[in-house]
Amino acid sequence: MSKVFPNAKAALDGLLHDNMTIAAGGFGLCGIPENLIAALHNSGVKGLTIVGNNAGVDGFGMGVLLPARQVKKVMASYVGENKEFERQVLSGELELELIPQGTLAERLRAGGAGIPGFYTRTGFGTLLTEKKETKMFGDCEYVLEPGITAEVSLVKAWKGDKSGNLIYRKTSRNFNPMIATCSKICVAEVEELVEIGELDPDQIHTPSIYIDRIVQGTNYEKRIEFRTVQGAAVAKAGSTVRDLLAKRAARELHEGYYVNLGIGIPTLVANYIPKGMHVTLQSENGLLGIGPFPKPGEEDPDLINAGKQTITTRPGSAFFSSADSFAQIRGGHIDLAILGAFEVADNGDIANWTIPGKMVKGPGGAMDLVAGVKRVVVVMEHTSKDGNPKILKQCTLPITGKGVIDLIITELCVFEVKKGDGGGLVLIELQTDHTVDEVRAKTEAPFEVALKG
Repeated sequence: MSKVFPNAKAALDGLLHDNMTIAAGGFGLCGIPENLIAALHNSGVKGLTIVGNNAGVDGFGMGVLLPARQVKKVMASYVGENKEFERQVLSGELELELIPQGTLAERLRAGGAGIPGFYTRTGFGTLLTEKKETKMFGDCEYVLEPGITAEVSLVKAWKGDKSGNLIYRKTSRNFNPMIATCSKICVAEVEELVEIGELDPDQIHTPSIYIDRIVQGTNYEKRIEFRTVQGAAVAKAGSTVRDLLAKRAARELHEGYYVNLGIGIPTLVANYIPKGMHVTLQSENGLLGIGPFPKPGEEDPDLINAGKQTITTRPGSAFFSSADSFAQIRGGHIDLAILGAFEVADNGDIANWTIPGKMVKGPGGAMDLVAGVKRVVVVMEHTSKDGNPKILKQCTLPITGKGVIDLIITELCVFEVKKGDGGGLVLIELQTDHTVDEVRAKTEAPFEVALKG
């Protein structure tokens, strides 16, 4: 039987019903199956549980399903900038199962591989895993996570042949390979559909055994969430405080390091890599070797970073799936992660993913990063907008990781975090024109002073 269907509506015919579980590929708006999502929306099916990294944005991607009240539950790692998504969650209209990004990728991969569950260090001791089974391996506790399966998967590829072999393009690969495997029926849409035999077997990312139906998509918008270009990116870099923090954080880089930069201020660290130093930047959506922002007019919607900004590659760059990305992270292959935070504690705890009752951004890849990366540096403003300390004896917000921070950089100072025996802070640097007394006045947690230089 032919797997080829004339359009997205026909490709979904006979597969949809109310109260079903559907997994969809994509990261932000990159690599989403636009035609299949539109057909799903137009079908009017309701009570859906949707699985994916996020639920699109307001009015586009999987986000179109939310105002239409077609979704009862979302399983995702990130809410992001989708205001309707956040509103429905905070008002109790929508059930949300937040899953750390790497755990989500691995749960999908496990579901497709017939693996019922696995243990991971990610999320241990946090709100997201507090009711889950744990087990000691060596001297660390790990969390048991179940595989995820769906009734129908919707994926997007760059090229495909009529047997269902798929090739993805750049960072549009992301979650698509795992989601292609995790369901009873997988429907793929491609930008270019070719005859069997036209694709090089050595270049196939998803083999045809996983694909049940395929359609050539049309009228792609391929929207870019954050179009970021050279020149404009520097102008948008923000206040001198942000630049100060990024410049100081860049001093933690060393020759040959593999580094992951978080969203926001950490992204600016790339502007201050010392000249002549070779540092490879990793983006958890599937890129090793991030280059500079593109020149105006050269933006590529299939090439973004984890903050959904347009970027470029460098000589020696590599693309891979989200599962491979988090294998690098959880496996300890990343030397340094630089992240932002809402709060940090003097024992190295970090909170940076939600403010209960006010904001639900989701953990994204942060829980995986703090659990698996060799060294974690936090860059943040010393106090909140209302002047309250953000460096505390104990975090008041739900934590991202326990005892994971090595260094805290603010506009006032730099703290080292002592590991073991309850932790503790050591003030090692003062930023220009600031004093120890000023730091004490704006820091809830006690600290030692051992200023260097």
